[in-house]
Amino acid sequence: MRGGMAARGSLFRQCPLLLPQNGEGTAYEGFVSAQGRDFHIRILLPTDSQLKNARIECSWHLKKILHGYRHILKQRLHSCPDLVSFVVELKTILEIALKNTQELHVPWPPEYYSCLVRDLEILGWNKVVYVDTGLTTVKLKAEDSRGRQHLITLKLNAKYPTEPPDCIVDFPAQFAISWMPQDSLVDIHNQFLAALESLKEFWDTMDEIDGKTWVLEPENPARCATSRRIAIGSNVSVNIEVDPRHPKMLPECYFLGADHVVNPLRTKLNNNMHLWDPEISLLQNLKDLLEIDFPSRAVLEKSDFTKDCGICYAYRLHGTTPDQVCDEPRCGQPFHQACLYEWLQGLPSSRQSFNVIFGECPYCNKPLTLKSSMKKP
Repeated sequence: MRGGMAARGSLFRQCPLLLPQNGEGTAYEGFVSAQGRDFHIRILLPTDSQLKNARIECSWHLKKILHGYRHILKQRLHSCPDLVSFVVELKTILEIALKNTQELHVPWPPEYYSCLVRDLEILGWNKVVYVDTGLTTVKLKAEDSRGRQHLITLKLNAKYPTEPPDCIVDFPAQFAISWMPQDSLVDIHNQFLAALESLKEFWDTMDEIDGKTWVLEPENPARCATSRRIAIGSNVSVNIEVDPRHPKMLPECYFLGADHVVNPLRTKLNNNMHLWDPEISLLQNLKDLLEIDFPSRAVLEKSDFTKDCGICYAYRLHGTTPDQVCDEPRCGQPFHQACLYEWLQGLPSSRQSFNVIFGECPYCNKPLTLKSSMKKP
């Protein structure tokens, strides 16, 4: 899960408009940008995340531009090690394709512009946040019943309103609009509002967690983020994955910290699981089942839980935070997984069996066991 969060961060830096559509990280939808233009794309990964079996869906315009490069894209899907690498390759290929395309500046029909301006006036300019100079990208705003502000980005093509615009939203679940040729931006805005209300309980749940606990990761959660790593104590935390459609149900929980601290928490969770009450908030349920109070934001500072890695002496490393802790109670030093893995590999006394490496703590020499998905070089 932590690797997935880091990968999503890298993907966001490459394509900030390409967002995950589910918690498993198998569906991404949004836009890739090249030469100042945005192109709608959907990437569907199989459950084993093998890129060679991925399905790429895109707008008719992007499909036309990339038509002569399909064999190259297939080759890249087979050779790229991860989704971030493929997206970088895709953007490079798209840049080349655009430079070689002769139809970049074909004027759109006048009816398109008159229809779009009319729809914007009917919708109301007070709901419009942004319109680009070419009148092909429109950002609209809406407020849900809790007063939260949300944006929807519309990418229109020359066939509007016969064809609907592509929509991108910061949602934890897929947003698909129903569209008829006689529909307008008002219909999209109304469907957007209805979708906001359907996710109201999910955002209520996440807002309560963000407001009443110390969330270690993600640092600045987007509205689509379904996971939270919550501080329980010094070098002890729990990572939860919330179902956006059933936010009051028991989430997936993964404890991080020394075994002598987290094992009792796992036992309490398992023993008290039958007490989960969907009529009360997720946060209160977690408190009741774990028989704890999460550290208060009013009393403690986040720095009380953000202890630096004992090897690189930094808290954040490539977007990740220390998530490995020495199990010796008198030590309890935290480490980044990557730092500890590299340290243990450098010890003459360490040994490795498959994805498990055995060694000693750099501080107290207590035996350490590290499970890692990293491959031995």
